[in-house]
Amino acid sequence: MGQNSSKPPPSSTQHTDSTRAKDLELHIQRRVHSELARLDAEHSKRLAELKEQISAAPDSTTESIHPDARTPDQSTSPGGPDHKAAAQGDKLRELSRASVQKEIEMLQDKLKRRRLKEEVVKDKAVEKAKGEVVNCLRVNDRRPLDCWREVEAFKEEVGRLEREFLGKIMG
Repeated sequence: MGQNSSKPPPSSTQHTDSTRAKDLELHIQRRVHSELARLDAEHSKRLAELKEQISAAPDSTTESIHPDARTPDQSTSPGGPDHKAAAQGDKLRELSRASVQKEIEMLQDKLKRRRLKEEVVKDKAVEKAKGEVVNCLRVNDRRPLDCWREVEAFKEEVGRLEREFLGKIMG
């Protein structure tokens, strides 16, 4: 009788620790998934509301330039759908103007970086030292360590160029 009471009764629905853990993990995953879906829906709704508010907001640049000027939506005269379409077109132009301005700034940054690269390429001393390293490595293709003098001269020229660059930026 002592042996029978220590064992659980055999049944087809008996769960082991590993199956319970798997079930719990699946339950947690489903809850996390549903919570993430709920949060995603909330954020999407909030984003749509904010977009609507932004598109409905009057253009502050026009108002600051012409404070007494009214947009067609604010006028008391009935303008019909043409006025609303014109206002929407103005908003789109304003948005595209901002994106074009941002792209112009990015291109100017790229141009500045390219100019810096061109300055490095135009530096005759660096180019000469680089050429000497390349020539030495070609001549001593089996013994590249024999080019240590040329490499050191190249490093010195690059260091000089870096100091000049930092002097331009800092000073």
